[in-house]
Amino acid sequence: MRVLGIDPGLRNTGFGVVEVVGNKPHYIASGVVSTNSGEALPLRIKTILSGISEIIKEYTPEIACIEKVFVNVNPQSTLLLGQARGAAIAACVLHNLAVTEYTALQVKQSVVGYGHAEKEQVAKMVKLFLNLSGAPRKDAADALAIALTHINYAKVSKVFHMSATKKGRLIG
Repeated sequence: MRVLGIDPGLRNTGFGVVEVVGNKPHYIASGVVSTNSGEALPLRIKTILSGISEIIKEYTPEIACIEKVFVNVNPQSTLLLGQARGAAIAACVLHNLAVTEYTALQVKQSVVGYGHAEKEQVAKMVKLFLNLSGAPRKDAADALAIALTHINYAKVSKVFHMSATKKGRLIG
């Protein structure tokens, strides 16, 4: 399974591609799609849409995962983040990828084991899990963490499914 994790942002949208080989996640690629803050919003949205589309074409993920938007103090920032997120989701569905969403709390809980972990802790665990020589850039580390979260949830779901099947009950 090859997973594309996306950490949406209007300035920098992080991406991370992780592939599961056997039972182990392997790093494929990561980086950011950056927009020019001096450009009009529609052009910035187009940059995100085009950038994520290119990543999908190059790395051929089987599923995409994206961080859910949280509401912060500044409604304008929340709205802009939502638009960047929408552009990334649109790129995924245009390439027929299913999109799964995870909250920041779920990502931190899955990767660090503590839902209120600092970003630095998340980056350190991503580096450890993927056996990276150096820590990835902040937005890329978050995107890799989102991909790892999906992999972790898929493993738990598979174990639950197998357990329920062995007991003669198949739930959901």
